[in-house]
Amino acid sequence: MKLNFTGFSDPGLIRSNNQDAYYVDPEGRFFVVADGMGGHAGGEEASRIATEEIQAYLLANWESSKSSQELLEQALWGANEAILQDQQNHPERADMGTTVVAVIFRAPESPWCAHVGDSRLYRFRESHLEQVTEDHTWVARAIKIGDITLDEARSHPFRHVLSRCLGREDLHQIDVQPLDVKAGDRLLLCSDGLTEELVEQKITSCLQNAPWLDKAAISLIEAAKEHGGHDNITVVIVSLE
Repeated sequence: MKLNFTGFSDPGLIRSNNQDAYYVDPEGRFFVVADGMGGHAGGEEASRIATEEIQAYLLANWESSKSSQELLEQALWGANEAILQDQQNHPERADMGTTVVAVIFRAPESPWCAHVGDSRLYRFRESHLEQVTEDHTWVARAIKIGDITLDEARSHPFRHVLSRCLGREDLHQIDVQPLDVKAGDRLLLCSDGLTEELVEQKITSCLQNAPWLDKAAISLIEAAKEHGGHDNITVVIVSLE
């Protein structure tokens, strides 16, 4: 199956720096989006360390006998350890952390996804957008158990409170799952700078009305900025031809 892909990141309209990071493998083997937190330098460092560690681990072990699931899990655990080590070396960044979402295509296996935090993976198929990942946030859990509604969650004061991220000693679980994909699908990896501003109907419209991937990615970022652009915005789109 042939893949086409693109990635863009924008600081948005409010922030002077960009604490997001992403990596698009030139050969289309894997894709990563990370959204850092912990102050100007801390957030940038955490997301950079995560993407670089994941990239390095996957490249070094690509031809190994490990399964795609094992590769992703170990890559993200390694990124967590690298951030913790950097915190020890630089106490001024002790509170930094990052979300991450990663997708791996490694034949003959099905593609796999791993994530921690609220950076998301969506699948766009036949004009229908589906969120594949489940946010590791206070509001996501509250929605799941019925304490608040989706509409309430969009403006809830705890909507940015993460229950899980990289860069924490108490990180005990990384969500990893196989992906159900077929020709014609588009996968969207994004930071919450996109999903905080745009409802799913608007994301669907941008993906559906822009046949070229670069145009689709740019239209998503511009739409998020038109709706406020309060945070950094990063999107990676993978099209399965």
